[in-house]
Amino acid sequence: MTDAPTKAEAGLGTFERWLSLWVALAIVAGLILGNLMPGLFGTLAAMELASVNLPVAVLIWAMVYPMMVGVDFASLSHIGDRPKGIVITLVVNWLVKPFTMAALGVLFFNYVFAGLIPADDAQAYLAGVILLGAAPCTAMVFVWSNLTRGDPTYTLVQVSVNDVIMVFAFAPIVAFLLGVTDIVVPWETLILSVVLYVLLPLLAGLITRNRLVKQGGVAAVQAFKARIAPFSITGLLVTVVLLFGFQGQVILDRPLVIVLIAIPLLIQSYGIFAVAYGWARLWKVPFNVAAPCAMIGTSNFFELAVAVAISLFGLGSGAALATVVGVLVEVPVMLSLVAFANRTRGWFPS
Repeated sequence: MTDAPTKAEAGLGTFERWLSLWVALAIVAGLILGNLMPGLFGTLAAMELASVNLPVAVLIWAMVYPMMVGVDFASLSHIGDRPKGIVITLVVNWLVKPFTMAALGVLFFNYVFAGLIPADDAQAYLAGVILLGAAPCTAMVFVWSNLTRGDPTYTLVQVSVNDVIMVFAFAPIVAFLLGVTDIVVPWETLILSVVLYVLLPLLAGLITRNRLVKQGGVAAVQAFKARIAPFSITGLLVTVVLLFGFQGQVILDRPLVIVLIAIPLLIQSYGIFAVAYGWARLWKVPFNVAAPCAMIGTSNFFELAVAVAISLFGLGSGAALATVVGVLVEVPVMLSLVAFANRTRGWFPS
């Protein structure tokens, strides 16, 4: 979705490498503040317009907009280059991943954990993991791609195609899966969420990018993204603080819930990677395309999932909590898969 990273972006920076730690600290801060200042969190929760929480909307835009500035629609002209990689990406992301995530969620929350989680909470957590499963990753893919020395141009093509599809497919897939699992779908809110957190940021990013390219080319785009990157990080962490501020009492009463939510997410992540990576190996896809293919399917656009969960089910919902657990587990999982991919580079043609 974004430009091929510069040399300075070729690996994980200090913040990205310790993202799970920062998220964990934000969780602790949220739990403490939620118990110390319940009035403040109640006031923030009440600031809504058309089922959209305004403070959270600002934070989500701070997360998503910097990524959208990097969208280069010109890269779509390369969609026919090495089509096997595109086929794997599209099939795994849109025909496999959302449905396996929903199936795992039903299995664990409705059956395996039935005696550990109240039924209403189980449905909420199920909704959250469905939202994660239906949102393929965007910006972080380029970090994983570079750590495996993937082809940056082709990675850009793969992610850009997914982003275009997401504008049209995310809402119908989520609505279908929520409906199948007997979760009520407020269609108006779902469509509004996609417009607010995908379509409008995408258009704003495109306008910004075009102006920057006219002023100074791709270098100007990269410089602008570097300047606004801290807003994305801040938006993510403050959103986590708010979510756990509202969830504080639930988590303190049942601390095991974080582990229970993480289990199907971990199985999904490693399973999807195995499907995409194994398929690429059978098709003899070059490693610099195969590794990013598998990484795109494995990681999630958790910013979108968090935003939609809050819009559909509320700041204090189990669905919102489940999406944040997805943030917590993603970085260590992806680093382990990067290490595995690099060790198995010889399985693929160069």
